[in-house]
Amino acid sequence: MAVNPLRAALTALSWLTVLPVPSPPDVPDRRIGGSSISAVPLVGTMLGGTATGIAFGLSYTDAPSLLVGLLVVAVLALSTRGMHVDGLADTADGLGCYGPPERIREVMRSGSAGPFAIATLALTLAIQAVCVGTLADQERWYAIVFAVGLSRVAAVVACRWTLSPSSAEGFGALVAGTQRWSIAAWIAAALVAAYPLGAIGMITVPVMALTIWAFSAHCARRMSGINGDVLGASIELTFALTLVLLVL
Repeated sequence: MAVNPLRAALTALSWLTVLPVPSPPDVPDRRIGGSSISAVPLVGTMLGGTATGIAFGLSYTDAPSLLVGLLVVAVLALSTRGMHVDGLADTADGLGCYGPPERIREVMRSGSAGPFAIATLALTLAIQAVCVGTLADQERWYAIVFAVGLSRVAAVVACRWTLSPSSAEGFGALVAGTQRWSIAAWIAAALVAAYPLGAIGMITVPVMALTIWAFSAHCARRMSGINGDVLGASIELTFALTLVLLVL
């Protein structure tokens, strides 16, 4: 039985934001997980609108562009409970260590931030903040919305049907390998959304898709599958990559 689209969107909101959305009483399964991942770009568009609204409001103050960017990135992190940032850190530490998949997953579950995590977080968040501040300074509000929304399409790509979960438990077990036609649908929608941004916007979409396809495949090889941390890392890396391309 298909999951109600409204329920899928609300589940995605409850999982991926701090909004007090009531959770359904039944236990989520892969059917619900897959439908919710299909709705994640809608959540990204909503977050993008919020981030842009904050940047627009700050543009009427004397705050320097870098501070505007830092505040917007901080709000995005807080509004998602820091899950994507944490996923990026854990993935960086996991990929930075040597050993079999079991060792990599153990490092990712440890909860501590190693040198790979710290360096990756610092560089990625700095790039995001600088680029958001630059776009705000140029009053390119739509570009900010687009970048946040496109970063959530990356999660759909990373959950494609060819990749399995790295563990039988956890978020990855609910969503890994659940996406097929939604990938084509969201990439097509992203291309339409990119049209107002011109050639660079249109180029950004396939660059994102190919980058995350390769990145998630690499993670799956190293970890014997993907997990929620890889999805968070895909979102944060895509956000940074999209922003860089848009400000070039």
